[in-house]
Amino acid sequence: MTTLTTTEITEKYRNAKNRLILLDYDGTLVDFTPFPDTSIIPRHISDILTKLLETPQTEVVIITGRNYKGIDKILGHLPVNIISEHGAMIKKNGIWENKASDNTLWKDTIIPILNQFTLSCPKSFVEEKVYSAAWHYRNAESQSGFEHSRELISTLGGIAHSLNLKILDGKKVVEIIPGEIGKGNAVKKLSGKNNFDFILSVGDDTTDEEMFEYLFNNANAFTVKVGNGDTLARYKLDGINDVLSLLKDLTT
Repeated sequence: MTTLTTTEITEKYRNAKNRLILLDYDGTLVDFTPFPDTSIIPRHISDILTKLLETPQTEVVIITGRNYKGIDKILGHLPVNIISEHGAMIKKNGIWENKASDNTLWKDTIIPILNQFTLSCPKSFVEEKVYSAAWHYRNAESQSGFEHSRELISTLGGIAHSLNLKILDGKKVVEIIPGEIGKGNAVKKLSGKNNFDFILSVGDDTTDEEMFEYLFNNANAFTVKVGNGDTLARYKLDGINDVLSLLKDLTT
């Protein structure tokens, strides 16, 4: 992202009357950890979020695939709204609400398959969330993990379709979620209730592309992809430090 673009975003942010900031968590605000439950938010990042939250007419939302209890444990000390499990659970004004169907019987079919793949791919593991399930291979040998992930996606394809599920091919994770949820739908519901004249949406993973796609034609939206790879986002940043630098610029 050029300095000129950063300046443009900052100026539009300061001139806006109703702002929305959508931030992914892992890979966007903090680095990935070997296991999801070992992640913490550093003090300096917490301070940046606090300054944004204290800015009038600014709504800050963390939008993540993490399970709601885990992300609440990390961010519960901040008065920030949270969209977790790709939109299945939403925390608004301190209260969590379920936005997905309570029918999770599909897990009885999917999780045994995921468990089977952990046996054939050392150091991979399964994470069961309230409304989704994920097979992580971030700790596995790189080539083996990738090859097993391709096989898993192929194995799950027909089954997921018959159960109305979506397969998310993320960063060293394959996640299965109900077909009706996703970051795009969550942002659609959120932005549709307010007349935001400035939206900043930042994410690093394929799971964020639904969010970028929904905002693609919104003239007031600045969508930012963190890292390399094809994207529907309008802009790119190299890494987490660049994201934090941009957020600091908005608060100074």
